[in-house]
Amino acid sequence: MLVSLKRRTALLALIACTGTLLTLPARADLDKIRTLGTLSVAVYDDYLPYSKKAGGITGIDVDVAQALGKKMGLKVSFLPFPAGESLDDDLRNMVWKGHYLGYGPADVMMHVPVDPLLMNQNPQVSIFAPYHTDSVRLVRNIAAIPQFDGIASMAGKKIGVEKISISAMVLLGEENGRYRDDVRIFPTGVEALEKLKAGELDGVLASRSEIESVLRDDPRFEMREVAFQRLPRKGWIAGLAVKKTNPELASALKEAMESLFESGEMLRIFARHGVQIVKP
Repeated sequence: MLVSLKRRTALLALIACTGTLLTLPARADLDKIRTLGTLSVAVYDDYLPYSKKAGGITGIDVDVAQALGKKMGLKVSFLPFPAGESLDDDLRNMVWKGHYLGYGPADVMMHVPVDPLLMNQNPQVSIFAPYHTDSVRLVRNIAAIPQFDGIASMAGKKIGVEKISISAMVLLGEENGRYRDDVRIFPTGVEALEKLKAGELDGVLASRSEIESVLRDDPRFEMREVAFQRLPRKGWIAGLAVKKTNPELASALKEAMESLFESGEMLRIFARHGVQIVKP
């Protein structure tokens, strides 16, 4: 542990001494961004169908960011990053301060929950421009489970969930752990859904966007809303975040987002990925 601490201290010292060697500071002021002609955008590096770094940055959030940049007359550069231990960490690293390893912050971060509690906990950022509401759904193999009368119909069946997710939390805790032996854990919801398509699972509990993007209206499967005691039925809303001291940038992005909705471009972006947009 001491060796690790010494290595980290040495790295921080190197960053301090080299200045811009390891960091490309974000130009958060709108005038400077327009002068440079490029908007830097932070996206999660493994969050399908919204963003994925492997094989070139792709996903819904990537397409939305490109469309926002075009509306603002700017090129877009992406800063993919791994999720931290909390959203507070992500906002600190990617929006208002930057990571201690020298990357970030970006001008704007995609897919930030538009949540009052998160806003109160992070006064250094502005969270705005809600563009999609997602929620948890259960999808099942109709051949394996012809009749569905609620979560009880899944007892004794193999149900896939993503590790460390709200889906895993609510299913593992439902009815005092009744379904624990039925749960199969996967690195991501998309991987669980691929196993469902391959016939290795009977159902998957995942986000509606994940289900729609993978299954694409496959008639072998049916998606249902299932009520869990600890699951918010209204889902969660995704928006944008910028540094609090940049209201001009926030205003320009909000205007561009509204234009994407008015023109129908947001609908088309989501449709390309097989997802039905739910405007907040």
